[in-house]
Parts: sequence; C-alpha cells; structure tokens
Amino acid sequence: MTTETIQYIYCFMGGALLTLVLLGLLAAACLPALDKWNKRFFISSFIVLILSIIAYFIDVLVYTNPSLALAETIVAFWETFLPSLLMPLLTGYILYSSGENRRHNLFLRSILVIWSVHFILLLITQFTKCIYDITPDNQFIRGPLYPVLIAPMVTLIGVNLAGVIRRRHQLKRKHFIAILVYLIPLMIAMVFQMFVSVFPLIVAAVSLSALSMFGIIMADQVDQSKKQEREISDQRARITVLQMRPHFIYNTMMSIYYLCVQNPQKAQQVTLDFTTYLRKNFNAIAGDETIPFSEELEHTRAYLAVEQAQFEDNLFVEYDTPHTLFRLPPLTLQPIVENAVKHGMDPDSDEGLHIYIKTAKTDKGNEIIVEDNGPGFQPSDDHEPHIALKNVRRRLEAIGGSLTVSSRAEGGTKVSIIVQN
Repeated sequence: MTTETIQYIYCFMGGALLTLVLLGLLAAACLPALDKWNKRFFISSFIVLILSIIAYFIDVLVYTNPSLALAETIVAFWETFLPSLLMPLLTGYILYSSGENRRHNLFLRSILVIWSVHFILLLITQFTKCIYDITPDNQFIRGPLYPVLIAPMVTLIGVNLAGVIRRRHQLKRKHFIAILVYLIPLMIAMVFQMFVSVFPLIVAAVSLSALSMFGIIMADQVDQSKKQEREISDQRARITVLQMRPHFIYNTMMSIYYLCVQNPQKAQQVTLDFTTYLRKNFNAIAGDETIPFSEELEHTRAYLAVEQAQFEDNLFVEYDTPHTLFRLPPLTLQPIVENAVKHGMDPDSDEGLHIYIKTAKTDKGNEIIVEDNGPGFQPSDDHEPHIALKNVRRRLEAIGGSLTVSSRAEGGTKVSIIVQN
C-alpha cells in the first residue's frame, strides 16, 4: 500500500470522526434534555476531541514532508497531551453523577496527581530522545522509555475504571454502562500503544467511545424528560380533581337536605353515592398507577346517580359495558361524563339529556364510547369546558392511548377512547 493511499485512508477516517464529534457537540449544546452539568461536561469533552482530531489531521499532512520536522514535534506534543485532558473531566463527571463532593476528594486528587506526572513527562520528552524523537528528516522514533510516557495515561484510565466500578451502586445503571463503554476500548488502545504505534486507533477509540457514552446518557436523559412530562401531566390531572365544582357540591348537599324531609330513603342513597364519588376522587389524587375499568365505572355511576338526584327526570343514562377487563388511568371516564352533563344539560328541554356509555374490545384496543344528545361539541372552543378533555387525552397518550371527539349524526357529541393493554 502506497504512502498516498495510507494518507488518504487516515484523512477519510479523521473526517468521519470529526463529523461525528461535531454532530455530538451540536447535540450537546442544543438539545434541552441534558441538564447544565451534563451539557458542560459533554461540550468540554467534544471540544477536546475536536482539537485532538485536528491535531491528528495536521499530523497526517506533515509526517511525510521531511522539511516539517518542527511542525511534527509540535503536533506530537498536542496529540499526546489533549486525550489526557479527558480523564480529569471524566473523574469530575463520575463524582457528580454519584453525588460526591469534589472538594478534597481522594479519587479526584489521585487523578490530578497522575495527570500532572503525565504532563511533566511530556515536557521532559521535548528535551530528551529516550522517550521519543523527531529526527531532522521528520521521522518519529520511539525511544526505549516510550512506555513510561504512556503508563500514566493507562493508569488514569485504570483509576477511573476502578472508581466507577466502586461507585456502581451510586450511579444510574445506564450511566455506569456508558462510562464502561467509554473507558474499556480506550484502555485497550492505550495498552497497545505502549508497544506498537496505533495512534489512529486511539483517536478512533476515544471518539467512538465518547459518542457511545453520549448516546447512552442522552437516551437516559430523554427517558427522564418523558418521565417528568408524565409527572407534570399527572399533577395537572390531580389539580383538576382538586378543583371540583363548588356549585356541584353545594347543589348536592342542598338536594340531600330537602330529600331528608321529602324522601329520607332517597336522601340516604344520594348520600352514599356522593360519598362514593368523593372517595374515588380522593383515591385518584393519591394514586399514580392505572386502575381496573370496573373501578372507574363505579366512580362514574356514583357521580351520575348524584346528578340524577338533582336533575330528576331530565337526565337519562344507558350502559352497554360488557367488556370491563382492562386498566386505564384514574379519572378517564368520569371527567368526560361530567363534561357531557355540565355542557349538555338543558333544564328547560322536554327531551332531557341522554348519555350512552359503551365498551368493546376492538382491533385498536379497548374502546370506550360516551355519547350524548346535547348541543354538540365545538372544536374551536378552548375555554374551561374542554380542559378536562385535554387532561384526559394527555394522560392517555402517555400510555399509548388516544381520545377523539366528534359530532353525532343524530345531534350531540361522541367521545371515543382507546386504551392499549
């Protein structure tokens, strides 16, 4: 293989690595999923890698020119020095991720001492030929003590490996795996470098390992971000539950008050239904997990029984729910039915409000349909009536479900819910 071909291969490899690292730098700087400390660590690491690859590029361009021995000497220094900067950065990251204080930390102090030894040896190298030498005709010659220069770098990697293994229970599993992915290929490349010149392998190992680590941690950060979004969604739903309509509670209590005289038996039943409704609401506030549909249906029945006691002959409900063996987020069906009553009821209507609740097992999943013959749904209306629908839709989408609202051909509104189980 000719020198020109080797040079071309090295340039191609360096260009590919530089492109990947630049993309990593751009992602670290722009993506919002990373917190401030992670962002700083990866931006700093990628900048060091970019400088290392640039030094590698310059080396590829000058090492074949006998008149550029001085340039080769300078480049060789930076090619050896820059990768070593990554190790103290990584140590700081390990301590941060494991929740340890970096001040007066023995682990960090040990790394800084070893790194200082490496730097001092690199400075000494510039004044002796025992470690390596750049001849006047631009030839890189490894001296008998060359492994001594690489030994501190191998030690830095080894100490970091020991440090991360010791802290494996304090680190997130993905972070622990990511750091191992970063260090092990680099350790293998550096051990080879002690005995055989494999510098292009080192550049590739460092770059690809850093990118792999970045990818794993980014995936973890995205998962955390999604989890936070779900938690925020749940909190919004709970706030909605807490903001129960004061007039609904007032009207219910007044209905019970009058029924105590007019129909004590019915007053007793309405009190029981209202108690069930309140208990289910408060359970939904405290719970995070999905619940059986039968529980949500019981909650909805209790709510509708209370409303029917108030509206007497103006509210009619039909249930067709043969399929109940599935789970769903709490407060999925009840808010939709409450929305139908709240915005569909017209006390002056002779026909009254009819609500139909149906369930079925379909190819799409578990389907719940709520229909009413009220005034119909206005998609452009973004005021309070549809906040409940938005909260339900958001929580369903978090578990792969969906909610669609449409108008009925006979007049009124149809809400279709799909729950995946």
